[in-house]
Amino acid sequence: MRVTFQSSLRGVAAFFVVAAGLIACGGGGSSSTSADFGATSFTAGPITGFGSVIVNGVRFDDSSARVSDDDGLTHDRGELKLGMVAEVRGGPLADDDRGRHAEAHDIAFRSELVGPVGSVDLTARTLTVLGQVVDVTATTVFDDRLSAGLAGVTVGSIVEVYGMLDTANGHFTATRIEPKANAASFEIRGIVAGLDTTARTFQIGGQTISYAGLDASLVPATLANGILVRVRLQTAQLGGAWVATQLRDVRRRVEDRDEAQIKGRITAFTSVTQFSVDGIQVDASGASFPKGTAGVVLGARVEVEGRASAGVIIASKVAVETEDDARRGEFELHGTISALDTATKIFTLRGLTVDFGVQTVLFKDGTANNLANGAQIEVKGTLSSDGTRIIATIIEFEH
Repeated sequence: MRVTFQSSLRGVAAFFVVAAGLIACGGGGSSSTSADFGATSFTAGPITGFGSVIVNGVRFDDSSARVSDDDGLTHDRGELKLGMVAEVRGGPLADDDRGRHAEAHDIAFRSELVGPVGSVDLTARTLTVLGQVVDVTATTVFDDRLSAGLAGVTVGSIVEVYGMLDTANGHFTATRIEPKANAASFEIRGIVAGLDTTARTFQIGGQTISYAGLDASLVPATLANGILVRVRLQTAQLGGAWVATQLRDVRRRVEDRDEAQIKGRITAFTSVTQFSVDGIQVDASGASFPKGTAGVVLGARVEVEGRASAGVIIASKVAVETEDDARRGEFELHGTISALDTATKIFTLRGLTVDFGVQTVLFKDGTANNLANGAQIEVKGTLSSDGTRIIATIIEFEH
């Protein structure tokens, strides 16, 4: 094989472009540490299915992906759960009769809150964690250890909340809630307010956080009112303040990608063409707005498609997603049936309970009589009212 001087230069240039992108990544689970040279896609949003990992309607083959948490620690891909918020870096997105799919190289997941429950309001469908209001919606997944969903959450218990921060009202919209009884520390992601550099304190959602015990080298130079941070906390307050043991600026710079799509809430807003989604800067000056621009405001839930360049998503399309839109979204599971109970019409699929007796199910390539332990199927459905199981609407047998 003949290698020219120019091709060598191109190879070196490509190396430095990718390396610079990796170095530029901030916190918040966005740092890519595997060798993903040549990867061309970035997708961020809640996990809505398995059989591979499904994020924003894209089915990612995760068989060779590195899975990590907010601290960059490696995890088994079996630890990924429905409703977790994830960022996927992978190969090019392809469309065919299987739908939209790609190979995942890195999958990073993160939560918004870890801490004690202060209150539960079943009527308003809210709870408070670390003093922060958490909104429970029709698409909030509850871990099966919380068998009654929100009604199974008790005051004083420790939970982990995955979701989206609405900076317009300071609430968190939960996409998944699970117990975290043995948490060694608490965590919170939020917007800095009331910064006092003398007392070395600030507030997030009305809660005072002290970083007085942190070495100056561990405090971001960018710390200022209005920035998005992630704080790890001691599990007990001191003098009415939560004590920080780790503090990071989690506004993110996504490395260059040919294709990018993100789903989340607008966390910073300058105009309908310049804003940030969950800390990722978006330039929508050349984008189409199929649902108009009136709903593009601080706190709005949006889906953005485009490409990533110099840390910014250059949007080609921005669509506002209403709560009704989110409610109509389906969950999708592929896997092997276990624990089938034909009397109660439930079975387990990928660790989740599927109920096929609540509403009429459309069966494909088989009937209800073909349901059996060990059968390979695809299930599409919605969440039960308590968020703990999938209500099947379509069951397709895979042969």
